Amino acid sequence: MDLNEILETAIPYTKWQIFDIVFAIIILIIAFIIARILVTVFKRALKHTKLPDLAANFLVQLVTSLFYVAVLLTFLSALGITVSSVILGISAVIGLILGFGLQDTLFNLSAGVWLAVLEPFKEKDYVTVSGQTGHIKGIGLMSTELVTSDNVFIMIPNKMVWNSAIINMTHLPTRRFDLTMTFNLVGDIDSTIKAILDQLKKNPEILREPEPKIYILNITPETADLQIRAWVNTENYDGIATVIKENLLREFSA
Repeated sequence: MDLNEILETAIPYTKWQIFDIVFAIIILIIAFIIARILVTVFKRALKHTKLPDLAANFLVQLVTSLFYVAVLLTFLSALGITVSSVILGISAVIGLILGFGLQDTLFNLSAGVWLAVLEPFKEKDYVTVSGQTGHIKGIGLMSTELVTSDNVFIMIPNKMVWNSAIINMTHLPTRRFDLTMTFNLVGDIDSTIKAILDQLKKNPEILREPEPKIYILNITPETADLQIRAWVNTENYDGIATVIKENLLREFSA
C-alpha cells in the first residue's frame, strides 16, 4: 500500500479520510503558530502604551483566549465542520448555562474587565478585599490573585472583588501610623513630650510635614499613656511603628 492509498483510507464510523485529519492538524499547527506570533506582537505593542500593568495583562489574556478560539474554529473548518453551526452550538450552551443560573463565569469575566479599566489597585499594591489582605499579584479572566505577607497565595473570584469594599493601603503616597505607649515622666509631661518629639526627629523616615503629634491618654504622678501619630512615605510604612517603639524603649530605659 503506497502513501496515497494510506492517506485516502477512510476512518471507520466517520466521513473523513486520513488525509483530512493530517491536513486539519497541519492547519491547526500553522494557526497556532500564527496566533502565538500575533499575541507576541500585541504584547510588544502594549508596552508602548500607558496602560497599567494589570490592565495590559488582562487584555493579553483576553486576546489570547480569543485567538485560541479562532484557532479551534479554523481546525474545525479544515475538517469540513460548518463553523456557523459550532457557533450556534456554543450560543446554545451559553444559553443553557444562563438558564440554569450558572452565570458566575460571565460575571467574573465582566468584573475583571471593570477592575482592569477602573484600576482600583495596581500590581504589588497592598489591599484588603473580600476579607483577605495581601499584595496584588494579578487580575485574571476569572479571578484576582493575592499573596499575603506570610507568602500564602490566594485566588478570589473577580465577582467577589467587584462586589466588596476595596481597601488599598498603598494607593496614596503617605500614610500615618499610630503608636500607644506608657512612659515614665522625664520631669513634667511637657518635657516628656518634647523628649519624644526630639527622638522622632532623629529618624529620617518620619516626615516633618505633617508634623508628628502626641496626645495624652492618661497621666499619673509618675507615668503617662501617650498616643504618637506620625507620617511616613508609604513605601517606608511596613515595620516603622516597631522601629520607633524599640528606639523609644531604649532611649527612655536609659
